[in-house]
Amino acid sequence: MVSGQQMVIFVLGWLAYASTYFLRKPLGLLKVAIERDLGLTTAQLGLLDASLLLPYAVAQIAFGSLGDTFGPQRIFGFCLIASGLSMVTFGLWSSVEALCLLLFLNGLAQSQCWPNCTKILSCWFTDGQKNSVFGLFGTCAFAGGIIGTGLAVYLENKTGSWRAVHTIPSIIVASFGILVLLFYRECKEARLQKPADEDENALTTSSSSPHQFRELIRLPAVIEISVAVFCLKLVRYCMYMWMPLYLEKQLGYPSTSAGLFSTMFEIGGVIGSALCGALIDKYSPSRPLLGVTFSITASAASLVLFNATAHWGYASNSLCMFLSGAFNCGPDTILGAAVPNKIGQQDKRDCSAAVTGVVNGFGSLGTVIEGPLIAWLSGMYGWSRIFPLMVVLTLLGAAATIKASPSIRSTIKSEDNHLVV
Repeated sequence: MVSGQQMVIFVLGWLAYASTYFLRKPLGLLKVAIERDLGLTTAQLGLLDASLLLPYAVAQIAFGSLGDTFGPQRIFGFCLIASGLSMVTFGLWSSVEALCLLLFLNGLAQSQCWPNCTKILSCWFTDGQKNSVFGLFGTCAFAGGIIGTGLAVYLENKTGSWRAVHTIPSIIVASFGILVLLFYRECKEARLQKPADEDENALTTSSSSPHQFRELIRLPAVIEISVAVFCLKLVRYCMYMWMPLYLEKQLGYPSTSAGLFSTMFEIGGVIGSALCGALIDKYSPSRPLLGVTFSITASAASLVLFNATAHWGYASNSLCMFLSGAFNCGPDTILGAAVPNKIGQQDKRDCSAAVTGVVNGFGSLGTVIEGPLIAWLSGMYGWSRIFPLMVVLTLLGAAATIKASPSIRSTIKSEDNHLVV
């Protein structure tokens, strides 16, 4: 049974984190217009991607413990405000250096949003609810991408230029930052008890709590989970940042249609994320990575099918993009939130934000590599080499989850035994 306060926390966190994609997703959509207006090369377009995603990845790894130290509510709220402020003037600049700087600041600010958002969410729900809750919560990223794309298309069509696309979203993101500072609290700040099946001792700060990177990566399964997230995010951002360009230039889609049609991947992500956690809680709660491995393998098969049927038309493209999105994105919050939070809270550790930061930060390095890698491959070989690469990376992610599964299963059994005692 979900209380009213849990619902408020869930909805506010969902909306706040979804809004971050209003300032991330338009870049992939606007590449053609920016390329045409500013005369940028493909390599420079890839540099824009890296400017946003490199600080996002590195800062999660380097500063993931900020929320554990200073409080996740403050870090999450102030970073949302900083993200909005960094992009509000994006359309006023014409030099690639200025655009890269603003994207860098945006990526730096957004780097601390996910670890601290999920740290707060985690404390409001029991272990038996978390896979389902995080799976449903994870829809915010994909729904945010869909809404962000639709808003960007609307603003570009209404104004006739890419330059006005980021202004209103920036105001929205900063406004959510203020709401987070006011209302998005941990249980202890709201003077409420934690859910009944939480081990209170496991959440108290210990003198041996690891916050150094070298200590964090030695925790069980952290490296394997990080590799899996790296592979999945690299593939996902290939689809996010380059699919509109691919649909327009390779398959002949009109510009507006290409931008909107590319959201089929994210629509699949919404459905996959919502179902994956619920199905794992129902059918394999003691082996959560079993369902994750199945989903990732199915994503690889969907990419093979998309590549083979790319010229069959809208219906075929829609189905394949939907399936690849559902199976790629479905495990995202299990690997990027539920499992890292569990690792970070085990054995009297209080470093769930730091572990989540390391996993997602390392995973986000895949999004950094994606820009220059795809720009180089498409320039040298065309798209014929890109889809096989995405399939191989997806299968590598599946292999990493198989290797991590015994450690995560042991962690869950250890917690269950402790609760029984």
